[in-house]
Amino acid sequence: MAGPRSAPPARKEAAPRDVIVVDTSVLSLAFRRPTSRDLHPAALELKRLVVADEAVALPGVVLQEILSGISEKAFTDLLGNLEGFPLLLAKAADHVLAGRIRNRCVAAGIAASAVDALIAAQTISAPGRLFTLDEDFALIALACNLELYRSP
Repeated sequence: MAGPRSAPPARKEAAPRDVIVVDTSVLSLAFRRPTSRDLHPAALELKRLVVADEAVALPGVVLQEILSGISEKAFTDLLGNLEGFPLLLAKAADHVLAGRIRNRCVAAGIAASAVDALIAAQTISAPGRLFTLDEDFALIALACNLELYRSP
């Protein structure tokens, strides 16, 4: 268990190769269950990907989402568990693409939040596939070239 820190450690940015981009829905299942016997299949798949040294990364906004709304102790513990994951940091082009994705979704009658559009844009730009359990992304993928990760 990690103790309090004065400053967060430096993070490496995800390499620009085909990555599996992990969404909050998968991280919640992987890191908020007490024992491995209780792990959801998606959490077990994430563990398999990490052990196999697959290229896995988190959008910065996903890190923010997973760390929000929890106690300080849970925050510190969870941050310690997530330190090894490379981050995908949004660039200006990602925000522009997110705006386009959201506009396409609205035109197609698909509800998409600005955050979900940004996650989709970062996944497309990575390039990568999004590992999520959130069905909204299946709809978002209909309006853009977002690829979803499917467990083998």
